[in-house]
Amino acid sequence: MKKILQLVGLGCILPMFLASASLAETVVEKVARTGFLTVGTRFDAIPYSYVNEKGELVGYSMDVLERIRKRLETRLGRPVTLQMVEANQPGEKINLIRSGDIDIACSTAFTWERAKVVDFSISYSISGIRILAKKGSNLSTPQSLIGKRIALVPTSAAVDVIKLVQPQATIVTTYSTVEEAIKALKTGKIDAIAGDSISLAGTILRDNPQAYEIVPEEALANFGIACMVPEDNSTFLDDVNYAIVKMMQDYITNDTATVSQIDRWFGSQGMVPIPPELLKGFFAFKVIEHAQINPQEAK
Repeated sequence: MKKILQLVGLGCILPMFLASASLAETVVEKVARTGFLTVGTRFDAIPYSYVNEKGELVGYSMDVLERIRKRLETRLGRPVTLQMVEANQPGEKINLIRSGDIDIACSTAFTWERAKVVDFSISYSISGIRILAKKGSNLSTPQSLIGKRIALVPTSAAVDVIKLVQPQATIVTTYSTVEEAIKALKTGKIDAIAGDSISLAGTILRDNPQAYEIVPEEALANFGIACMVPEDNSTFLDDVNYAIVKMMQDYITNDTATVSQIDRWFGSQGMVPIPPELLKGFFAFKVIEHAQINPQEAK
């Protein structure tokens, strides 16, 4: 009887041990085993990640992820495929990362609160909190926001910023996406939307950009856009950062393919134009902040 009980006990413990071992698997080990890098991303976030008219998932963040995929292929010596999971809000992405359902999520603003539970890559873009309103609304100062109904996506970085900048504004968090908030703006249910200025500029491209303005000229707060990965995955995070720095270095050194790729989103004729000197300055700072990559090593 004692032996039977011991075997039964072992039978209970073994599945628990195997589950624990599975949870302990790093992202690189998982990708080496399966050949898939699972990504949590929005499908409607212009210019970061969105479905184009051909039904393809494209965007600046998708280009970054493609470079990360290639870097993993180089490390592992095997094909790696990006597996996409739709995840719209930062909180949702964080939960999926912590549960192991996704390996990485990009297009996310860094905050110290989020960094308590996930690790962030270096920033590959910089944006800021600004106000989207109907043209001529005159909402470019904190004082002008007093009593105004400002829509914010509930888990966005804009919530705390608007509360700080103008505590007398009426914050509306009933809209889960910027697209929903724009519909409310059109019908007069709200006065403005606060959020990531690049994302706001990209979103109105599907509407009528001339009917809106994004103010003020100088953002109410600035933040970096980066990728989130699970904690305690230093090898994977190194590969993510390497791929990002390599992209930036290629742009600075005028690599034709890279310049063309980034100009598609942020060039003078791109979706959300950014002055090239600002973009190069930001990239140069991030490269110097880490380390330049030997061109021979990168081949």
